[in-house]
Amino acid sequence: MSGIALVEQALNGLVIGSFYALTALGLSIIFGVLKIVNFAHGEFYMIGGYIYYLALAALGLPPVAGVVVAALGLVVLGGLVEWSLIRPVYTDKVDRPDEYAIMITFGLAILLQNLMLSLYGPWPLRPAPIFRGRVEIGELIISGDRLAAAAAAVVLIAVVLVILRATWAGKAVRAVSQNRKAAEVLGVNVGRTALLAFGLGAALAGAAGALIGPVFNVTPIMGIIPVVKAYVVVVLGGLGSIWGALAGGLILGQVEVFATVLIPDTSRALAYKDAYGLAVLVLVLLVRPQGLFGERRRLA
Repeated sequence: MSGIALVEQALNGLVIGSFYALTALGLSIIFGVLKIVNFAHGEFYMIGGYIYYLALAALGLPPVAGVVVAALGLVVLGGLVEWSLIRPVYTDKVDRPDEYAIMITFGLAILLQNLMLSLYGPWPLRPAPIFRGRVEIGELIISGDRLAAAAAAVVLIAVVLVILRATWAGKAVRAVSQNRKAAEVLGVNVGRTALLAFGLGAALAGAAGALIGPVFNVTPIMGIIPVVKAYVVVVLGGLGSIWGALAGGLILGQVEVFATVLIPDTSRALAYKDAYGLAVLVLVLLVRPQGLFGERRRLA
């Protein structure tokens, strides 16, 4: 493989990995604070794509504003879901909170997917991308829509990291994720923080769906594969770890891109693309069961 081809593959891996990291970051924030796996995360991703499409087609907004509208729309939706459906998990209003969280989020995923299927049908929609055309760097040619979407994803990730590090709300999210009871004793409103975390996680999923929509089309089932990859990334990096989600996304992107080169037959290599990430996940968990950045905990 030539040097240009290697650079192109590495860049493709970074582009794909940035999308994985953005989606997994929201999932990791939700798990870190609420200690639940949101099985409706892929549907939040999908609804973000539809909101982006409607913002451009119906309201005539520019693409960047459409991404912002999609993220804000998912903040509202995520907040409503947390307030009405998820809050009983940590307020002792249900007997089996873990089972309840699984069932309620899984049921919500089915509801949202079938709702959008009823409204828009199975036909794909193709909204306008943030940037059209292509970018040429010497002999290297990069698709403009993917590159712009990846750049926007990186900016969003950076903004979230700044919020978590430099704002009171972000510090509250980190405190609750580390020790809920200690944070509550020190005056942190756990309910409000959980609401913020779930809304932020949903917003990141919606923004990812809005950025990917112009690249791979918007459909009611568009969130299924990305959210599976997000689960792989979160477990690979360590449940609840922000840096683990980012590192896991980049690693998975590079593995999927470069592993396809190992098989000469292109069609067969692409068919096994999803298996490469799972193989890496298994190997990492054999060495570090808590993930790359997860903390080993002993229950006794």
